Amino acid sequence: MIFRQIFDPTSCSYTYLVGNQYGREAILIDPVRELVPQYLALLSEYNLKLVQAVDTHLHADHITGLGELRRTTGCLTVMGEQSRCKLVDVRLRDGDLIKLGDLVLRAVHTPGHTPDSHCLVMRDRVFTGDTLLIGATGRTDFQGGDAAAQYDSLFERLLIMPDETLVYPGHDYKGRWVSSIGEEKALNPRLQAASSDEYVEIMANLKLAPPKLMAEAVPSNIALGMPPGGGENLTARDRAALVPFSGL
Repeated sequence: MIFRQIFDPTSCSYTYLVGNQYGREAILIDPVRELVPQYLALLSEYNLKLVQAVDTHLHADHITGLGELRRTTGCLTVMGEQSRCKLVDVRLRDGDLIKLGDLVLRAVHTPGHTPDSHCLVMRDRVFTGDTLLIGATGRTDFQGGDAAAQYDSLFERLLIMPDETLVYPGHDYKGRWVSSIGEEKALNPRLQAASSDEYVEIMANLKLAPPKLMAEAVPSNIALGMPPGGGENLTARDRAALVPFSGL
């Protein structure tokens, strides 16, 4: 397996490159548009073909690289079936598998931060997006967030995994890059809540400022990270996908 973790210092976001060294196929998880040249350089360095680019949810703090990666590599774009993005190629359902030869990632629907939030489980690790962070959890105060749903996602979907499962989050603001389910159960203050009601109260009193790029990022990401009004930049596949959508 080829595995790389790429950090965006502007949004403190992590992108993950997972590649099969035999089939030379790869996926990117939570790519940032500004870092697309870096991803392309890594793909070239490792002689990998990007087959899928996945967003764990609709991001509010950075612009996704999904659209640009599809334009430059021809890869499929992937999000949860609840996503508001009309242009995405593949909509993940709970339990769906992403296969790269002998590498398999399983989608786990974990609503709470957003309705479309999914985590991806692979062998000894889980890519948690913004559902579970190191020492924290994703905020639930906008974009259809639901603290009670997130409590269920955490305690019924993620924290039942083996303690040694590695946790690779979508963000970290303190220079940390990996944790584990056992560490988070023991040390994450939000996970010490004794009930759903207590967790909801914790989340309701965080008093966090809105993400700086939210007004720009959300509408851009609904359009797969394409520039506003940038119809001339859309591929034929993009334009074909821009039809009335009734799936949500």
